[in-house]
Amino acid sequence: MHLHHTTPATEDEAIARQLTLRERVSHEDSGPAPGAPATVAGVDVAYDDEHGIVAAAAVTLDARTLEVRERATATGPVAFPYRPGLLAYRELPAVLDALGRLATPPDLVVCDGYGTAHPRRFGLAAHLGVLTGLPAIGVAKNPFTFRHRPPGPERGAWSPLVDAEDPQEADGPADAHGTERAFHGEEVGRALRTQPGVKPVYVSTGHRVSLPTACAHVLNLARRYRLPETTRAADQLCRAALKAATAHPGGASQR
Repeated sequence: MHLHHTTPATEDEAIARQLTLRERVSHEDSGPAPGAPATVAGVDVAYDDEHGIVAAAAVTLDARTLEVRERATATGPVAFPYRPGLLAYRELPAVLDALGRLATPPDLVVCDGYGTAHPRRFGLAAHLGVLTGLPAIGVAKNPFTFRHRPPGPERGAWSPLVDAEDPQEADGPADAHGTERAFHGEEVGRALRTQPGVKPVYVSTGHRVSLPTACAHVLNLARRYRLPETTRAADQLCRAALKAATAHPGGASQR
């Protein structure tokens, strides 16, 4: 697992690096199959804007049992100013630090955020996957700037998440296979219903995973709740790490 990263000095440099690195993204499946024996890591971050601190967590689960295998955290200063489309640069140093503290590299990384569902098709999941070489997917709680038709109400139903400046909306939900498109444009991900009648999550590929496989992984990891267990575990841990870091400001990084 490669963990080298330097924070760009300017917004222009950050964008140029995204445009260069995105050429390395692969959307072909070369990672574990959904539900196969594997470890899956959830990564997430929490911020204290007042003190300029970010805390990251990486939690690995057994893909079959969803039991936690390992936990790691890292905290430090926010490395890059807030800019839409460049949030990965704020999170990468701490996330890479947390991943590097795991004794065993995961077989798949699930990010709380976006991959190809990004203005330059290079969100955190894609960026992290390219930097580490690990298969990665993004699972977000909202559709960002993209559009979609409501998926059917059943678990596993999905509809395409598309980039469309002038969308044309059709009536009614898509079927379980997303075959009817309400919006015309480039498909950047899927709105995926993980629980019956519950709001969908927004899945996009990061690296070394196809979109159908990414959705299958998410359904395997979200057996009881809307969000994958990887995201739920990482969210809880990064919040706890941030609370500890702000209570004891002298501890800049921890495990």
